[in-house]
Amino acid sequence: MDAQGSPIAIVGGADSATVQSMFREAAAHWRASGLDVVGMIEETHGLSGRVCNAGVLRDVVSGKPFPIFLETIPVGTSCHIDAQGAELASRWLIEQVGASDVVLVSKFGKLEAGGAGLIGVFEAARSMGKCLLTTVSDKHKDAWEAFAPGATVLSATVSAIEAWVDSTRASRM
Repeated sequence: MDAQGSPIAIVGGADSATVQSMFREAAAHWRASGLDVVGMIEETHGLSGRVCNAGVLRDVVSGKPFPIFLETIPVGTSCHIDAQGAELASRWLIEQVGASDVVLVSKFGKLEAGGAGLIGVFEAARSMGKCLLTTVSDKHKDAWEAFAPGATVLSATVSAIEAWVDSTRASRM
């Protein structure tokens, strides 16, 4: 689908750290140019030998951190992600979606595929027709396709992301 096809887009073709850095750069640029951008960017915990790398979700507006890393792995899983921390971040962010121009969410991953984590933010942005930008874990592409069939797929460049937002917003005005 071309850059004007959907108000929902994912960035593909790069590792998570690169995409999160691009999201940070794009959000700062958009905010400086007057767009109301809300969202959460993932920061890793930096520990080796862990299945999950997420440590904190950071609000792009306030800088408020939402820890999403468990020191002790719950019984029955190999994942260190703290679903409660992600749901706190979701409740915080969902309040901001209505007044935004762009919603940037770090990733559609395990929690969201299972109907938890930041899924409420994804659903709110979709139902309000907001520009929604994220990335998707390869393991959860099928769940993503079920959630957002026809979402635009962008190359992992700031220029592609910015062109998508510009064209999507222009086509909706």
